[in-house]
Amino acid sequence: MSAKKTLRVTQIRSANNRPASQAVILRGLGLGKLHRTRELEDTAAVRGMIAKVQHLVKVDGADA
Repeated sequence: MSAKKTLRVTQIRSANNRPASQAVILRGLGLGKLHRTRELEDTAAVRGMIAKVQHLVKVDGADA
């Protein structure tokens, strides 16, 4: 049985003065405050959310 791949996502920039949709995406990722880190399952949905806010987050993990 293979282990699920995860990504470590850290918010490095604020959502202030950004479109509201980007703040909603950060909330969906479990972020919202600077330097908050979450371990998320590496799925297409999560990758898509990260792509929308890539300028606000740092991603570590399997070929992030």
